[in-house]
Amino acid sequence: MRTTETESAPDTSTATGGTFEGPLAGVRVIDLSKILAGPYATMSLADLGAEVIKVEHPDGGDPTRAWGPPMVGPDATYFHAANHSKKSVTIDLKSDRGQAQVHKLLADADVLVENFRPGSSLQTIFDYKELAAKFPHLVILHISAYGDHGPMRDEPGYDMVAQARGGLMSLTGEAGGPPMKAGFAMGDLGAGLFGIIGIVSALFERSRTGKGQYLTTSLYEGQLALHVNWATNYFADGKRPHALGSGHPNLVPYQAYPAADDYFVIAIGNDSLWQQLCTAIGRPGLGEDERFATNRGRVINREYVNEELSRTLRTKTVDHWCALFSAAGIPAAPIKHLDEVYADPQTEALGMVQTVDHPTAGPMRQVAFPVNFNGLRPPVRSAPPELGADTDDILGAADHPHPATTGA
Repeated sequence: MRTTETESAPDTSTATGGTFEGPLAGVRVIDLSKILAGPYATMSLADLGAEVIKVEHPDGGDPTRAWGPPMVGPDATYFHAANHSKKSVTIDLKSDRGQAQVHKLLADADVLVENFRPGSSLQTIFDYKELAAKFPHLVILHISAYGDHGPMRDEPGYDMVAQARGGLMSLTGEAGGPPMKAGFAMGDLGAGLFGIIGIVSALFERSRTGKGQYLTTSLYEGQLALHVNWATNYFADGKRPHALGSGHPNLVPYQAYPAADDYFVIAIGNDSLWQQLCTAIGRPGLGEDERFATNRGRVINREYVNEELSRTLRTKTVDHWCALFSAAGIPAAPIKHLDEVYADPQTEALGMVQTVDHPTAGPMRQVAFPVNFNGLRPPVRSAPPELGADTDDILGAADHPHPATTGA
């Protein structure tokens, strides 16, 4: 954490009113990662107040700058998704000069995030043992596809590969249908989120010990951690789980159902809600049937329960059922598309979408950090940077770095 007697992190106005001084204000992060997992983690740290310096190759930068169309300004929207509130410098990491520049940055940094492929030249150049010896205050996060140990440690991997090998694709899609990946990049995002937890925990520990540490996580490990009840189900009975469409392995009814005009979801988490549902749809006899009185019975008779519910629910529209269930306190919702989600008054009320000015693209909407602090939403402080936009400022300042401190 960089601090001087004259420096302080400025208060920043938020879209929800008031000011927000980020809990990570004063923390400097050097981001050597690319694509999604690492950049998403560092963007979140930036949302929490950290200064994030994204280091990119002078020739093209982060590959996701070209992952389009669509493009907004000179870069693809995929890049814009995971890089707001950062600064960009261009450095050739394989050159002697570039390595010296990075070391100057690290002397003044608190966190380093990288996703160098295991065994690659860059992992050798920026060996964590050497970095830890030279910068003992530094918290280093390494993100890989499969982890630092085991027979797959040197294998490359993108999000979909992790979803496949990590089991998510076997649990996604309709029962008996072809394998499908999740709509979100859950391999990358899972690793990024666990990486954030590791970094913040290591900074907290450093506040007590004065020492940084080397953290590793991977897309594969994140997938295993997110199996949760799917894993414990398998550990208990040894049966191979399969995709259930929108269904839940442990709850019925808990899935999408057809109405007269579209599908919508019902989520029944206890037996009392089941009785309320049956009464609301005019099927009290279904609720009184001893076979279905408990969730255990409904799971065992999943197919029959879902057929009976569908037969009734098809008679009215989504709006009809959702209004009825809302009045009765039964969890249900229409299945919205993203244009509907971002036009929803709930989204607006939460201040989750903020607008920042991009130097060439103009006003740009960005999704904000999903945690409030004392009622304040962390602001999106700046648009995703153009390639190398801060190189002169940052590398010039790196010639006279502030002394690194041991506080978090």
